[in-house]
Amino acid sequence: MRSNAWNARGAGLLFAMMLAGCFGGSGGLSPDVNTLPAFVFSVKRTAYDGGSDDLLTGGLGKSGLAGSAAPAIANATAPTAGELRRLAIYNNYRALVDVVNRGGYGVLYGPNIDRNGADTLGEGKIAGVEYLAFADDGSGSRNVTMAVQIPVSWDRNRPCIVTAPSSGSRGVYGAIGTAGEWGLKRGCAVAYTDKGTGSGVHDLATDTVNLQQGMRATAAAAGRESNFTALSGGALSSFVANHPFRIAVKHAHSRQNPERDWGVDVLNSIRFALWALNEESGLRNPDGSTRRPYGAHNTLVIASSVSNGGGASLAAAEQDSENLIDGVAVAEPAIGVAANAGITVVRGARTLAGAGRPLYDYFTYANLLQPCASLSTRAAGSPGLAFVPTAAATNRCTALKASGVLAATTTGAQAEEAMDALLAYGWEPTTVKVHASHYAFAVLPVTMAYANAYGRFSVADNLCGYAYTATDGTGKPVAMPAASLAQIFGTGNGVPPTSGIQIVNNNAVGGPMRDPISVTPSTGQADFNIDGAHCLRNLWTGADANAQRVRSGVAEVLRTANLRGKPAIIVHGRDDTLVPPAFTSRPYYAQNRITEGGSSKLSYIEVTNAQHFDAFIDSAALPGYDAMFVPLHYYFLQAMDRMYAHLTTNAPLPPSQVVRTTPRGGTPGAAPQIGTANVPPIAQNPAQGDAIAFSGTTVTIPD
Repeated sequence: MRSNAWNARGAGLLFAMMLAGCFGGSGGLSPDVNTLPAFVFSVKRTAYDGGSDDLLTGGLGKSGLAGSAAPAIANATAPTAGELRRLAIYNNYRALVDVVNRGGYGVLYGPNIDRNGADTLGEGKIAGVEYLAFADDGSGSRNVTMAVQIPVSWDRNRPCIVTAPSSGSRGVYGAIGTAGEWGLKRGCAVAYTDKGTGSGVHDLATDTVNLQQGMRATAAAAGRESNFTALSGGALSSFVANHPFRIAVKHAHSRQNPERDWGVDVLNSIRFALWALNEESGLRNPDGSTRRPYGAHNTLVIASSVSNGGGASLAAAEQDSENLIDGVAVAEPAIGVAANAGITVVRGARTLAGAGRPLYDYFTYANLLQPCASLSTRAAGSPGLAFVPTAAATNRCTALKASGVLAATTTGAQAEEAMDALLAYGWEPTTVKVHASHYAFAVLPVTMAYANAYGRFSVADNLCGYAYTATDGTGKPVAMPAASLAQIFGTGNGVPPTSGIQIVNNNAVGGPMRDPISVTPSTGQADFNIDGAHCLRNLWTGADANAQRVRSGVAEVLRTANLRGKPAIIVHGRDDTLVPPAFTSRPYYAQNRITEGGSSKLSYIEVTNAQHFDAFIDSAALPGYDAMFVPLHYYFLQAMDRMYAHLTTNAPLPPSQVVRTTPRGGTPGAAPQIGTANVPPIAQNPAQGDAIAFSGTTVTIPD
């Protein structure tokens, strides 16, 4: 494996540079020129001193990232690029990591914790240079944002790159607190990409768009530098006249099904990172052009990240025909596998056949049933239950009975039936207290965005009657506040509701209304818009043209699980309710073992008492998460460490296993301090009762 021979490669690199005239003479050879990849444009380079500003924390340091006050903006309606970057780092870091000390921040992980796990790095600021750029396929419309961060600690004799595609639909800094932090501390360049989602917000009423660094301009003034422009000309004028105050968002409305190309986006970010490393090498040809000392042959690359970013890195490894990637380490990946009825996953008495479920399938199913299931007696005391009002949840149960989804005749029985249906579909029994908060904060937003993305629908299609807009105190559409719009690069997450943008039900009784409080035409009740939920589900189960468009888009994003023999570690929380392992990592592991056979080097690590949103754990709005769950982030970091050791010292990968953790317990909202006893390490020799087994086409997960 090339990554285990840094010393030999370094000597070979020096010899090759001398032959080629890097130190004065050409040796008769043609110069090796560092050429910007053809897909890259609008490159910007900025150096950060590690004091007033830095790569990892935006100058905020460990304390600032944990602070409750967001970084200040001097002029709320005209923030600078630097202010927006700092705000984006602050919000993206906190969105993925629990920044409360009791939960592990500053103790088990965080900017102050060095790569050996010790508290030695103070505020954790990291000096270095950052390159920003757009990647485009030649159409002038994709404008995928990339960034490369190169810390001052990078070792020119041991070059390494860590990929950090954004989690969820976030902007380019969407993985800075996970893969970004690990890579920068290790002295690696970090290759970020927003995967074609990110901070593309087109306010149709004012016809303004985001630029690469987050500032806003009219679409006409932005031109090719627009992150995303949804409509123009007569189409824009006509739509705004009939639908005032509407907003288009890139992930939902780009009409490109960006997930299809997430693997390509990650590979492009690696290519851009190699170019940037060569630029920073300082090595020049006699004519002054920059040389190319670094390439796939001598630069260690770990494909990484979490959630959608983890899925993107897995896709990149599958598509890596150039052997750019050495190894993969991801957590809770949103990944779907092409259908294979022969796969069987067994956990205790539960057996699920087939290759899991595509994201759109299980999200539309959850979107239908979770509001009613939140009334189950088993869900009593759920964190965030108050965010699913009882009256609307009761009306949803009634509507599900009337439409034939449920058979029970009382609200109580309907709630139990809905919860049973979710568990039978593949959610773990330990997730019953998590469905309510996930519905309240994540499920409809993701479902709506992906319905539009998979079907390549325009904002003008008003798919299923849903739209994005700001709303007033009564829930009616209004103009987006100028400050919210100006700062959305720093505050937004790519999938509304976010930063003042709400989801509205265009078809509500009485006119467009914020969806959760709207009255449904078919029922005359506020039931979380059962008509919209059925419409979204029909796009998966139906036979009409729109359903065929969506299913075609879904088919484009299903992966092969063929990692080309690359070593890989997947870490997933057993209680993940947003991206359940039963639909994703477990069948992916099975398909990989089936496809690669004895060549497979994939380890699957399943962590008990861990779920998708570490940021929920010590959130004041969701007391109870702290008592029930441990941070999966801690195990992501272990996976990265183990992969790095494997690639650099030939240390063996950990076997596939269940890691059994101990929740903090205590009073919800005031759980005690976490310690290493709560989170035992991934074992190199797991106990027999913890080992994950594969035989034939069956994966067996210990209870």
